Amino acid sequence: MAQVPQTFLDALAVRTWCGLALRSLGRAREEIDAINVYPVADGDTGTNLYLTVESATAAVEAVFAGYEQGGPSLADALRAMAHGALIGARGNSGTILAQLLRGMAQVLAADGAGDVSHVDGTGLRRALRRAADAAREAVAHPVEGTVLTVASAAADAADGAEGDCGAVVLAAYEGARAALAATPRQLAVLGRAGVVDAGGRGLVTVLASLVEAVTGEALPEETYAGAAGADVCPEAPEHAGEGGPAYEVIYLLEADDAAVARLRERLDTLGDSLVVVGGDGLWNVHVHVDDAGAAVEAGVEAGRPYRIRITHFAVGDVHTGGERPPREPAQRAVVAVVPGEGLAGLYAEAGATTVLARPGEPPASGELAQALRRAHAREVVLLPNDAELRHTAAAAAEQVRAEGVRVALIPTRSAVQGIAALAVHEPERRFDEDVVQMTSAAGATRYAEVLVAERQSWTTAGICQAGDALGLIDGDVAVIGPDLTGTAETVLDRMLQAGGELVTLVVGDDAPEAVADRLEARVRESYLAVDTVVYRGGRQGAPLLIGVE
Repeated sequence: MAQVPQTFLDALAVRTWCGLALRSLGRAREEIDAINVYPVADGDTGTNLYLTVESATAAVEAVFAGYEQGGPSLADALRAMAHGALIGARGNSGTILAQLLRGMAQVLAADGAGDVSHVDGTGLRRALRRAADAAREAVAHPVEGTVLTVASAAADAADGAEGDCGAVVLAAYEGARAALAATPRQLAVLGRAGVVDAGGRGLVTVLASLVEAVTGEALPEETYAGAAGADVCPEAPEHAGEGGPAYEVIYLLEADDAAVARLRERLDTLGDSLVVVGGDGLWNVHVHVDDAGAAVEAGVEAGRPYRIRITHFAVGDVHTGGERPPREPAQRAVVAVVPGEGLAGLYAEAGATTVLARPGEPPASGELAQALRRAHAREVVLLPNDAELRHTAAAAAEQVRAEGVRVALIPTRSAVQGIAALAVHEPERRFDEDVVQMTSAAGATRYAEVLVAERQSWTTAGICQAGDALGLIDGDVAVIGPDLTGTAETVLDRMLQAGGELVTLVVGDDAPEAVADRLEARVRESYLAVDTVVYRGGRQGAPLLIGVE
């Protein structure tokens, strides 16, 4: 009789798990969105889970790409997966999933486990238990019949399993699947709607992908259009928390444990659906409130909040109750990636749907695709405003085109090129003509950024030292100087030698206070008939962006 090979979880299996989970959630996204009625019936749980796993997958791929030979350890891969999920977590269920992954990493990537190449069934049982417990600890008021119940059932089933990793994950999957089918009997809103919990449905999908990654055998895909095995009488979905909070607020937060403990108490008095996940100085905060400003201010008091996302639950939507009338799509819209909060406001005032890109945290294709859908138009112009986002933006555009939306990608490489394109945008023109005019305006705009070198390195302009100011023109280092303002003046002179009619300055929070005044004065004194416009970019990657048209 042939011996059955032992199964285990290693770094390569983690990578495979991410890829399989992303693919499976992509297929199940619309179905999960459709059954999302708790805690808020906003129809985005599947999308939020997909975006969360996409961020986790990107982080794991980045770790593997960093090794020229061999590969990362199991601990490295799990830490990357958990961190990627944390910084990319979306919505209530995505935030909880991030904490589940962090709980697993706490066990399997703990101090002393860094040199371990793989884990056996015993270690995986402990990891699944810690994951379920950590998720419950992160939720201010745990409710049964939700993803928390499904996670606990998975851990319970794994505790009772004997054997290697394959046996443990299969038991966890079966336990989660049974718990999911029972959720309509535990949570009244699910029973009335005749659906299972959407977050739990997503977790079952993620666990099925883990089974395939560990054993190599794919489980048959299941759908949960109704509450499988549940004795329910389907009715129209109830709007959970009818009359409840009007805003969903999510942000990443740099803060210590004591400050976060105080923040939890504060936010718990402001609203509901409070989930705070993370640790080691970095947290993901999710809450539903009526006063979004107060929720953000509480984060400022606790530490440094960023990547702030505020979603308004519209009238007739989610908490507010009543039927939501179908909204007719607009004919045309613009979606733009912007590097700072100040520019996000500028683009939004011009009518664009914005995606905020923080330094070192570029948006993934799923996030861009979701923004294209959120624009709710038959024709959409996409401005990536970053050369590094070209392929990501193209993938997002292709995905949404397959859904029947006409998408034009203008290859803007800087936010100042996007400003130029948006300035000539006319929705009343034929789509092709509008795209041509916007592309022409962007292409006629030279762009530069001035920043501070973090370390010594070789550049196209010579060797720079840490602390030097670098002036990049059209993406290449052209000037190295001792201070940012002087370097910016040199960069501007070089750009205007080729002519120009309008200088655009986008000043970040880290720029010297007088830099805009100095540059405006230089243009006024040395370049007749050249106008200057200044925008405040807020917290952006480069202290100063320059555009010359």
